[in-house]
Amino acid sequence: MKSKPCLLLLAISTMLGCKHTARLYPVQGPLTGQVPVPVLMAKITGAFTPGTISFVLSDGEVCKGRWIIVNPVQAPKGVPVAAAPANGMASVWDSIYGPGYYVSRVLGARYYAQAVVAGNRGSVLNVEMYRPVDSTAGDIGSIKGVAKDNKDNIYKLVL
Repeated sequence: MKSKPCLLLLAISTMLGCKHTARLYPVQGPLTGQVPVPVLMAKITGAFTPGTISFVLSDGEVCKGRWIIVNPVQAPKGVPVAAAPANGMASVWDSIYGPGYYVSRVLGARYYAQAVVAGNRGSVLNVEMYRPVDSTAGDIGSIKGVAKDNKDNIYKLVL
């Protein structure tokens, strides 16, 4: 039984400092009216340890930020529950993945990350990612994410 924690630590340690490419697909807002719809390519460092995220918007604006893990807090009944985001991102999760998705899957997730990414021309994006509990420790492809910018665009983040 000691091998499971060792494998988890090994998987995490091998991914520290790794760079991953993610795609941000606009699913709602003004960008969805463009032909073709622009897909943003993001560079993410780290593997569920605080890292950086950066991308270039379709107009050339450079956006950079840091993401952090949101630690679940202990509820009175002993059930882990993540602090509800003050940025209203629960509705973004539900609009992309279906009604109730945030509460049933993301809220209280052990591996849940948030970032505020600022552009050099005033754009601001709130980005959230999580890894489902049933995925394997090194399975980056199982990470799901969403983003919302200050221009009313909503994105699905795919690694």
